[in-house]
Amino acid sequence: MGSGHRLGRLRGQLLGHRLGRRFGWLWGAYGTSALGTWLAFGAFPLIAIQVLHAGPAEVAALASVGAAVGAVVAVPLGPWVEFRRKRPVLIAMDLVRFAALLTIPAAFALGVLTFLQLLLVSVVVAAADITFRAASGAYLKTLLPAEDLLVANARFESTAWTTTIIGPPLGGAAIGLLGPVATVVADAVSCLLSALGIRAMGGHEPPAGRREAARMRAGDLLDGWRYILADATLRPLFFNTALFNGLVMAAQPLLAVLMLGRLGFAPWQYGLAFAAPAIGGLLGSRLARPLVTRFGQHQVLVGSGVLRAIWPVGLAFLGPGIGGLLLVVGVELGLIFCCGVFNPVYATYRLERTATDRVTRTLSAWAVTTKASTALLTAVWGVLGGLLGPRTAIGLAGVLLLATPLLLPRRAATRLSEPEPEPEPAPNRAT
Repeated sequence: MGSGHRLGRLRGQLLGHRLGRRFGWLWGAYGTSALGTWLAFGAFPLIAIQVLHAGPAEVAALASVGAAVGAVVAVPLGPWVEFRRKRPVLIAMDLVRFAALLTIPAAFALGVLTFLQLLLVSVVVAAADITFRAASGAYLKTLLPAEDLLVANARFESTAWTTTIIGPPLGGAAIGLLGPVATVVADAVSCLLSALGIRAMGGHEPPAGRREAARMRAGDLLDGWRYILADATLRPLFFNTALFNGLVMAAQPLLAVLMLGRLGFAPWQYGLAFAAPAIGGLLGSRLARPLVTRFGQHQVLVGSGVLRAIWPVGLAFLGPGIGGLLLVVGVELGLIFCCGVFNPVYATYRLERTATDRVTRTLSAWAVTTKASTALLTAVWGVLGGLLGPRTAIGLAGVLLLATPLLLPRRAATRLSEPEPEPEPAPNRAT
């Protein structure tokens, strides 16, 4: 009775925990932008195929090269943003995405849209997205006390999975009625609304280290990676997430080939197999804080990190018909539920282990590495799929994923104390 009452009270705290008006605006801006992103999910490849008559090689380049080059472009932005106020940067990145995305419907209307423009826009959007995520993590750490970070990250995670559930079906309907360019307009407008929401937050943001910004050198571009690799708890988590995300995403194109080609699933069945399990992510994100409160942060991080790795290997046994469809739904539901628990805990753990004056560089380096490793592994698995067949390559990714829990932090870490400011010595050192 005592444990059941305690869990009920914890769930109530999660649902009723108030984080203030400014976080409400930030949360609303995030949800609006996420919905726009999922409304336009798959719009670029569809435009390339239907409007520009692009072939498979060009569509693959649009998906992988755009993200990879965008990650490279974002490398110098992390150190640059570190020493500036984050809210203006968030607004600027939203406006950059808005302007870049809006060039596509404008060029389409004028009859001058080209594949090169699609590729350039994908690069700009990828770089702006990495910079936005890094700056938002740093801003969140200054906006809320440490004990509220998990609640905030859980809300972001649940919002992400909610928009994943509703966005693609609505976007698919819009594409069917108005064409893929219409969803790009919706995505652009969502970025504008996000910028307006962040602008409406108001409040005071402490100044960043402007004197440090003036002294930045070329070597500072690697500061984020140096910080991660020097930390005994961040380092294994960094390699774990980069490898896990890369292997999961690398298998997705092969799974599409297997389901839509050899096994003869209809497109609506393929969409259902990945849309319905997103409910698991919503549920997992809502349970993250109660689980951490009861079992501890490290135990939940490792437990969910282990459990999420065991599901993907099941896709190697995919067969045709309703049984195969149920297998995909079950595997994806288990995987996404575990990710829904893991992601907000890991995001909070990472923020707690990163000094405030290093957050933007650290998150930027993290995102750049994840994007680049995903692009690389996707290309490698494309080759393996051609040599070994999609089913064997999917199974190989699943087997390698079983080893990723070995890279999880092996001991609990205490919350990091803030270091002494770098530009000048402080009388009271924090160790």
